[in-house]
Amino acid sequence: MKYGVLMFPADYAMPPHELAVAAEERGFESLFFPEHTHIPTSRLSPYPGGGELPKEYSHTHDLFVALGAAAAATKTIKIGAGICLVVERDPITTAKEVATVDQLSNGRFIFGIGGGWNAEEMGNHGTNFKTRWKLLRERILAMKEIWAKDEAEFHGEFVDFDPIWSWPKPVQKPHPPILMGGGTNSARQRVVDFCDGWLPIGLAHDVAAGMKDLAERAQAAGKKPEDFPVSIFGAAPDPDTMKQYADLGVDRVNFWVPPEPTEKVLPVLDQYARMLR
Repeated sequence: MKYGVLMFPADYAMPPHELAVAAEERGFESLFFPEHTHIPTSRLSPYPGGGELPKEYSHTHDLFVALGAAAAATKTIKIGAGICLVVERDPITTAKEVATVDQLSNGRFIFGIGGGWNAEEMGNHGTNFKTRWKLLRERILAMKEIWAKDEAEFHGEFVDFDPIWSWPKPVQKPHPPILMGGGTNSARQRVVDFCDGWLPIGLAHDVAAGMKDLAERAQAAGKKPEDFPVSIFGAAPDPDTMKQYADLGVDRVNFWVPPEPTEKVLPVLDQYARMLR
């Protein structure tokens, strides 16, 4: 089982490139950043975690700029989107950003995706909350065409473009691994239908039951369960939990790091590193 860290790349927190170096030096396999383009002040959509929305949600750096900075400062650590809000992004532009980061990192990018929860945030991007999953699917399928073909085109209900040229292409073939966030049955079906792995939040979901369901869905589709590895976000940082995940066959566990200045983040990284040793 592999271990990594996850932090909101807030403008007041330890800079993404410095965090990446510190995580790599301590032997972590991966570093993930979440994304929010902005937060509407209306605050109509309730925060899924309950209570007031944490400050970092409205203070994040641009996802792909942060990932590029982390990639440029490191050599081995994998860098990931956790998650990229594809429903708020142009698919042609996002395909180029994914391919660029993957190429400049020499194939170290992991593409975590999700539909999000903030309806007003999506609405500011012209996205209808009720049809966001159909939109996400088409955008991912369109990006796969762009990554795989010299002349790509896509014609769907939400995404429609005639043949285009777009380089660079990703180093990883046919594309970086696409991990679907979310803990519902529908999310796991999307994993099987058009993704490469499942990305649940460990503290919020029954991982064992979810993995059983995912395996059954893979088999029903004529696919192998092992082709859909599971990465856990927000796992409790204790040895007993890690043993449980290892016994279940979890592929990767990422621990939350608080979006704080360097002097507060480094002790947390050291604590996690000591536990893993």
